[in-house]
Amino acid sequence: MTRVLTAGRKEPLSGDTRSAVVFLHGYGANGADLLGLADPLAEHLPDTLFVAPDAPEACAGAPMGFQWFPIPWIDGSSEEESMRGMSAAVDDLNAFLDAFMVDEDLLPEQVVLLGFSQGTMMALHVAPRREDPVAGLVAFSGRLLSPDTFSDEVVSRMPVLLVHGDEDDVVPPQSLPQAAEALQEAGFQDVFAHVMKGTGHGIAPDGLSVALAFMRDKLSL
Repeated sequence: MTRVLTAGRKEPLSGDTRSAVVFLHGYGANGADLLGLADPLAEHLPDTLFVAPDAPEACAGAPMGFQWFPIPWIDGSSEEESMRGMSAAVDDLNAFLDAFMVDEDLLPEQVVLLGFSQGTMMALHVAPRREDPVAGLVAFSGRLLSPDTFSDEVVSRMPVLLVHGDEDDVVPPQSLPQAAEALQEAGFQDVFAHVMKGTGHGIAPDGLSVALAFMRDKLSL
C-alpha cells in the first residue's frame, strides 16, 4: 500500500500547463524548501507547473522535516531499516508521479525531475527504472545509490544534469564524477555536469542558471 504524498504547487504564470518540474527535497526538509525556487524560474518557464511533494516519513533527525528514507549514520537506524524505507519511498514516488501526470494530462517527456541531496538520490534511482523517460533530470548535491547494479536495472535513459558544490561537506563532491561514470557506462548519452565553485551543500545561483538552461532546452521552451 503506497502512501499519498502531499505536494505544494505553483501554477504556471501563463495559466496554461505545458510542462512540469517536480522538486524532490533533501533529508530533513520539506517540499516548500525547494518550491521557493519556482519564483526565479517561473518567468523563464511561464507554461510550467511546479510541484514539490513532502517525503513520506517524518524525520527523526529534523522533527519539523521529512525524509525519503532513514540514514543510519545520522539517525542511528539500521541498514535494513534504511533499505526498507527506501523501497517503500520508491513505490510512493512512482505512484505520485503516475497520478500527477494523469491528473495534469502530461506525458513523461513534458516533465523534469529536480532533486536536491536525498531527493537527488531518489530521482537518480527512480527515473531510470520507470518505463518511459522523463524530459530530463537535474541532480543537485546527491549521489547515485547502488551503482554496481544500476546498469542492469536501467529501463529508460533521459538527459541528466549533475550539479555539485566543490566544498560540500555533507555529500562528497566526488559523488558527481562517480555518478557520471555510472550513467555513461549504463548507456546514458546526454550526461552534463556543473561544479559550483566555493559552494557547500546547497544550490548556488550559477548552478540554478545552468539548471534553468538545461530545463528550457529539454522541455523545448
